[in-house]
Amino acid sequence: MSTPARLTALRVLESCRTHGAWADAALKAQLSRDGLTGPDAALCSRIVYGVLQNQMLLDFYLAAYCSQKPDHLQPPLLNILRMGAYQILYLDKIPDSAAVNEAVELAKIMKRGQASGLVNAVLRKVSKNKQALPALPDRDEVTALSLRYSHPKWLVRRLLALLGREEAEAFLAADNAPAPITVQVNPLRTTAQALLERLEAEGVSARMHPWVPDCLELTGTGDLTALPAFREGDFLVQDPAARLVSAVADIQSGERVLDVCAAPGGKSFSAAFAMKGQGRIVACDLHQNKLQRITEGARRLGLTCIETQAADGRVNRPEWRDAFDTVLVDAPCSGLGIIRKKPDTRYKRANDLFSLPVIQSEILDNAASYVRPGGVLVYSTCTILPEENEQVTDAFLAQHPDFSMEPFSLPVGETDGRITLWPQRHGTDGFYICRMRRQA
Repeated sequence: MSTPARLTALRVLESCRTHGAWADAALKAQLSRDGLTGPDAALCSRIVYGVLQNQMLLDFYLAAYCSQKPDHLQPPLLNILRMGAYQILYLDKIPDSAAVNEAVELAKIMKRGQASGLVNAVLRKVSKNKQALPALPDRDEVTALSLRYSHPKWLVRRLLALLGREEAEAFLAADNAPAPITVQVNPLRTTAQALLERLEAEGVSARMHPWVPDCLELTGTGDLTALPAFREGDFLVQDPAARLVSAVADIQSGERVLDVCAAPGGKSFSAAFAMKGQGRIVACDLHQNKLQRITEGARRLGLTCIETQAADGRVNRPEWRDAFDTVLVDAPCSGLGIIRKKPDTRYKRANDLFSLPVIQSEILDNAASYVRPGGVLVYSTCTILPEENEQVTDAFLAQHPDFSMEPFSLPVGETDGRITLWPQRHGTDGFYICRMRRQA
């Protein structure tokens, strides 16, 4: 019988393949359904993310030892082979024989017993040759980088054009590396030093973030939500880049703030921290279930200044015109800055992204009408493409002469009013933030 961790991992990968599910959501749901915790849950998560991070490279190696083309294999055999190959090539603590045997058992469980011989033969060849794997094609740098880091060629080309060879490769490598877990301190409940000491007492290794204030980097967390410090609202799990949005906005106590695309609520919570819980924040989203999560998060953190409203960011609300001191627009985007946390994002088709700047511009245009004269508008995304970032804000400013970019400073340097943060440069998610002020 195959171990529960591997069976659950296979179910997650198949859910992503057949239903287009996002891996992080599918993984969380399947772990809960299968009752996996502790080491089993950790192994399952490692396998799911490892396969997705290295999928194209794994398929390249499997093709060298399989009589059929990998994408011609009957489901779910390809994912079984990918899981086995990943364990053989990347997980040193798992014996190759165990990885092979577990994959064979999975084939039988999934009623592909007749193919168990193929699984056994292919993975034994991978194991036998893992010190002498087929060389990657080097006919051009796009193909080589695409295979080595399992990113589609169109994205590799864009990164090479934006960053040059050396830094593009550093970005790709960062996408396949574990992302640090960062939390923002809830200043209404505790201090950074007190939280650090409490987390260490609860068995978590913590250190102050090297340059983002009020943030800690954690290791050895296990299930964060099970920690007393989490349940009691001492911290918010949030990437440093997202935490910086409220800092760039310079939100003050007592302000009226509108978070146009608020789910899952992190920026609203961070704004409430900056406001010392005093003022009014309206957090919006299209979907009621997402608004419910914001409400639950605010309750856990002890924030009473946040109210939720179902609203479409592209549909104008006349009662909100000129009504807010600060408006935050964290626009829906391609998510190419958070591939290290959502590895399946890289497999989006380029054509699916072309409509995003239109939606982003429509939301930004509409949100601008809610900013009071003299107020601040902050546009942000978790992507690194200029088409979704600078080009959107440049077009907005050209069409709205009553708004202008306003410089701000961060520990990493001064800006002219906008910044793109990069994982390989700043250790954060890939993220764009632009601060604009409306004329008084």
